[in-house]
Amino acid sequence: MTDDVRAVARRMYEAFNAHDHAAAREIFTADFHSHPLGTTGQESVTRAWQRFHEAFPEAEVVVEDMVVEGDKAAVRTSVRGVPGQQPPTMLEIFRVRDGRIAELWGLSSLQRS
Repeated sequence: MTDDVRAVARRMYEAFNAHDHAAAREIFTADFHSHPLGTTGQESVTRAWQRFHEAFPEAEVVVEDMVVEGDKAAVRTSVRGVPGQQPPTMLEIFRVRDGRIAELWGLSSLQRS
């Protein structure tokens, strides 16, 4: 299971960086829940990604560290391409079910205005 969890986490970041918003249907469960955003469903991911890319079209998430245990991955990333800031960092924890991300918890140093 560890390899499956790692693979789906990497696939999520690849899709985000490629602006492949449609991939959310393959990566996230239908009942996906984002605890930081308080949203549910694959479409909530698509909307969040679209808004982020509209604000920061050059943004790229770089995985710095990933720790996988059981059905969860903890990932520390940096976000490049956000003007006027040191590269923000994020810490996200994903729970994977049936090969898809079912839940996300996260913290970010990204300054939003």
